Amino acid sequence: MSFPNHRPRRLRTTPAMRRLTAEYRLAPADLILPAFIREGLSEPSPITSMPGVVQHTTDSLKRAAAEAVELGVGGIMLFGVPAVRDARGTASLDPDGVLNKAIRDVRAEVGDDLVIMGDVCLDEFTDHGHCGVLDADGYVDNDATLEIYGQMAVAQADAGAHVLGPSGMMDGQIAVIRQALEESGHKNTVILAYAAKYASAFYGPFREAVDSQLKGDRRTYQMDAANRREALLEVELDLEEGADMVMVKPAMSYLDILADVAAMSPVPVSAYQISGEYAMIEAAAANGWIDRRGAITESILGIKRAGANTVLTYWASEVAGWLKES
Repeated sequence: MSFPNHRPRRLRTTPAMRRLTAEYRLAPADLILPAFIREGLSEPSPITSMPGVVQHTTDSLKRAAAEAVELGVGGIMLFGVPAVRDARGTASLDPDGVLNKAIRDVRAEVGDDLVIMGDVCLDEFTDHGHCGVLDADGYVDNDATLEIYGQMAVAQADAGAHVLGPSGMMDGQIAVIRQALEESGHKNTVILAYAAKYASAFYGPFREAVDSQLKGDRRTYQMDAANRREALLEVELDLEEGADMVMVKPAMSYLDILADVAAMSPVPVSAYQISGEYAMIEAAAANGWIDRRGAITESILGIKRAGANTVLTYWASEVAGWLKES
């Protein structure tokens, strides 16, 4: 049937009607807060390319975690910035290293009231900035890196992480981490696989956030932006290897990938609204070109509509506060 029998605008007449008929909704529990802690800070250090985001001290990180609990945020993903780096990222394995200590501190602060996640990757810990160890030719050695990932995962699980987020895109990383967790008695530790992580120009501000030492690029291990079908292969492999959840990263320019993954995944799907996405909206809003709150809400809702069960976003706590208000 057609007009006038069908008038789709009938369902848009009032805010109450639009709420009633909304197909997708955001909730605080859908959101995961990425957070950075830097060794040696005496006070939080602002990240200039990400207004409103800081490198935390221990105390400010614990406050951020406690606030997230109060607001009903689903989880927190922790990234550590060490004072000393080396070629093999050995600080990542130190039980008292910046990231493992942060996991332990946050777990002591909030217990099981917030899902605590740790980034299992070497890029913050290596003096060359790559996500793995390098061979004699400067190529990232996949299998040598896997051995360290297994140890790193166990160290984070020992510290109290509920969820581990392997983000290095090494072949076979989920299988190695799963085996290491099982052998160390961490059978209930969840793996959130960065299953489809693309080499992206939008990671720029993150480099500042973790004081990246990267030389070159990561295109030999992160996915090519031109590829779509390959993402499903990566997800299938991670699922076979024992991933409990999967992630697409970035979100904004990869909503087609997110929709593809959500359509086939038997496990929860996450998407990471990355630093460049955050920075662009903040910059445009600061110039008065867009409505900040509207753009933030719309961007996250778009990620949810594309199929994400959970969204990693630097606005997690702020948006959760808006949702609680409304």
